[in-house]
Amino acid sequence: MQESRYIHKSHNVTVLLYHFVCPAKYRRVVFSESVDLSLKNICLEIEKRYDVYFLEIGTDKDHVHFLLQSVPTKSPTSIIKMLKSITAREIFRLHPEVKKQLWGGEFWTDGYYVSTVSKHGDENTISKYVRDQGIEKEYKVLHKTTQLRLF
Repeated sequence: MQESRYIHKSHNVTVLLYHFVCPAKYRRVVFSESVDLSLKNICLEIEKRYDVYFLEIGTDKDHVHFLLQSVPTKSPTSIIKMLKSITAREIFRLHPEVKKQLWGGEFWTDGYYVSTVSKHGDENTISKYVRDQGIEKEYKVLHKTTQLRLF
């Protein structure tokens, strides 16, 4: 697995990591060794043209996990739209049998899962790190949500 790195741009340094899960349309089992290899190669070509770096790509027969790094100018929505669009088009081009399996329709479901991932640990680790950064260690919590709200 490739490790994340600090991305240096003109006025910022970032380490933004995302975990995306994308199911195939109808949860069809469309991933095989040849489709997996094509998907990997397509993603590595995407890296050359966009500010997206794949740290890990994994398939599970009917869905794919992408662990990737990007820059702040790219929102998770824009990343996934680009990723799903290019991979679907190229997989259909390279593997017409997959398009037939999916009745000539779309490759991916409309939905996806995304989560941010920290290079330095979980939420509690980051919270402790922030508290310990003060000059005199006098960090004061002004607000903290202890339970997630539904809406």
